[in-house]
Amino acid sequence: MKLTTGNEGEAAARPSRRNSSETNAPVSMMSQSSFVAVISADHVLVHRQVVPRDRNTFLFSATMTSKVSKLQRASLKKPVKVEVSSKCDTAAGLVQNFMLIPFKFKHTYFAALVAHFIHYAVMVFTDTCLGAQRLSVFLRHMGMKSICLHGQMSQAQRLGALSGFKAKEQRILVCTDVASRGLDVPSVDLVVNYDIPKNSKDYIHRVGRTARAGRSGRAVTIVTQYDVELFQRVEHFLGKKLEEFSELVDTKVKASHERVLEALRSTELELREQDEGTSERAVKRKMHQQKSKGKKGRRR
Repeated sequence: MKLTTGNEGEAAARPSRRNSSETNAPVSMMSQSSFVAVISADHVLVHRQVVPRDRNTFLFSATMTSKVSKLQRASLKKPVKVEVSSKCDTAAGLVQNFMLIPFKFKHTYFAALVAHFIHYAVMVFTDTCLGAQRLSVFLRHMGMKSICLHGQMSQAQRLGALSGFKAKEQRILVCTDVASRGLDVPSVDLVVNYDIPKNSKDYIHRVGRTARAGRSGRAVTIVTQYDVELFQRVEHFLGKKLEEFSELVDTKVKASHERVLEALRSTELELREQDEGTSERAVKRKMHQQKSKGKKGRRR
């Protein structure tokens, strides 16, 4: 009996590259296996010509997506579905709070909240890559350094940001949901939901970054007048009401509002300059490519 296991980079054999030296070893190994276990099944399709006809196939996935369900119906005979638990629970040591504030003071209270936990490891979640970048720059203009992590960064940039946060080079990680699951960050003290996720399950994944392995942790969700419905969905999903965060003094927070507005102006100016610089470099690169093509044409 032989068992072959692998993730999407190891277990998937693509028909267009089956005869290449890069995939010969996996193909040969899988063709002799009686059992095939595919990890991360929501990202992998094992080509039917690679594995033997008589076999047992095990598919493992952290989430039951529509793609996994289609794969089960299309490819498996008499499949048996095993789920550990469909119930989404938060950790016992997690304290969950919310802050209900007017939208115009959102950045002001956010900055005050992060400053309140300045000596702790903090993960801040936003809905968009641009939003994460903007918040990271904003925090710097408020005198708080942070690391940014989102889907438009290269893999090397993401790993660099993550390692810097884990090494405590920076105590604040501003990120999108790309960082809400699958990351090994052992000690996060606070999770801040700057934007409330549209899907309540994403809330579970986000706050699951803290209070891990029996530790304690806290999650604070910022709620404006425009977020009430989304927040109520989260509470309904959790099956409980969250307590309001009350450790900030309103008068002290609002006293910093003018400074926050100035930091926001500086943030927008910096991002605009970065965008213009990127556009200018793109134009120069295109002109250089056109010149190179012109020179090659004259040589012919």
